[in-house]
Amino acid sequence: MLPVLEGLSGGMIALIVVIAVVVLLVIIIVSWWIRVYNMFRRLQVSIEDAKSGIDIALEKRFDLLTKMFDITKGYAKHEKETLSDVIGLRSGIPAGTSVKDLSAINAKLDQAAKNIDIIFEKYPDLKANTLFLELQASSRDAEEHLQASRRIYNSNVKEYNSLLLVFPSSIIANHYRFEKSEFFEAEEAKRADVKMEF
Repeated sequence: MLPVLEGLSGGMIALIVVIAVVVLLVIIIVSWWIRVYNMFRRLQVSIEDAKSGIDIALEKRFDLLTKMFDITKGYAKHEKETLSDVIGLRSGIPAGTSVKDLSAINAKLDQAAKNIDIIFEKYPDLKANTLFLELQASSRDAEEHLQASRRIYNSNVKEYNSLLLVFPSSIIANHYRFEKSEFFEAEEAKRADVKMEF
């Protein structure tokens, strides 16, 4: 037996053991609480970072589409409505834009890109314009970057939202009133079944 415990009665030793176990349990619970809380905070930072990646990709798309329309308008002066739509979108993404609004902006950009493709098909000289072809390739790269940013964002949101709902981490989420994050959704047209007509 330890020299410190030699002079103590059996009841005192049992009390010391119980206190030691309780202290150990409190330390384990507090450590777990801090670890899970920090996990929530890290995921929130990751979600904001991924949302910033979407913002950057959308801004890049704005720039590319604007340049493409500048080239295109020389060929298609009567396509002013399409051009004005892109210029309207070009005003940029305001700070604090919700993910739902970003999805709507993305849908408008998708429509503008489709309009560019229609104009591209109408004007054979435009097809030969090297600058336009380079911008078109850059636009495809920007679209791939946007897709990757969406996947990263949605992956972080999925992990965060799962932690909110799963016991025992849901206890901490409820205590600090953490709220569910929105997924970056594709617009309805992209989710619909594709009709193939020949």
